[in-house]
Amino acid sequence: MTLAEVQTIHCGDCPIRHRAVCARCDADELEELDGIKYYRSYEAGQPVVWSGDQMNFVGSVVSGIATLTQTMEDGRTQMVGLLLPSDFVGRPGREGAAYDVVATTDLVMCCFRKKPFEDLMAKTPHIAHRLLEMTLDELDAAREWMLVLGRKTAREKIASLLSIIARRDASLTKDPTSGAVSFDLKLTREAMADYLGLTLETVSRQISALKKSGVIVLEGKRHVTVPDMRRLIEEAGDDSDGGFWG
Repeated sequence: MTLAEVQTIHCGDCPIRHRAVCARCDADELEELDGIKYYRSYEAGQPVVWSGDQMNFVGSVVSGIATLTQTMEDGRTQMVGLLLPSDFVGRPGREGAAYDVVATTDLVMCCFRKKPFEDLMAKTPHIAHRLLEMTLDELDAAREWMLVLGRKTAREKIASLLSIIARRDASLTKDPTSGAVSFDLKLTREAMADYLGLTLETVSRQISALKKSGVIVLEGKRHVTVPDMRRLIEEAGDDSDGGFWG
């Protein structure tokens, strides 16, 4: 979705509305948010903010993917997170950015001026409660990712990443089907390798193996269809017996 397309959409029709920080807001609260919001677009590879820089805005990813990266004193870098559509960027009450945030693909964000957003949070429980929910979800995801990076095989790592993106895409389209799921894999294989701590060759080899096994179907290099999500989750080494995958 382009910046021009997003700017024509009313808040109530926003594609990330039911998952974003404004998900619990009523009509009056949405109107207040609308008064302090603006949209920003970034090209692939363009920084959103550097670690330590002052952030005068917070916001939600509307379309595209960004990465969170931390740089060590000797210059080594580690990708520590992905920002997908509906994810929140920035921390109310904190002056500087904790990580480098860089657009991995073309990115569109719905931004709010920071001080007015903090003031609105103080008087709008719906926003504060939703942000707390999202923060706890982010904590759970970080703990899950520690398991992925620390204990899983290369095949399980690739399957885990694909399942995370597939489930998020399904939740945004409000199509929680247990059957086939299709999505565009906007991450390059180089970015996947960096994020998963694998070599480019290993990523390519494991994607080919998942395709050969029928776990995924590829159209070109980017469009992925998962015929059976439960099988992909099993490939990720996760327990799918505990209920619905979405």
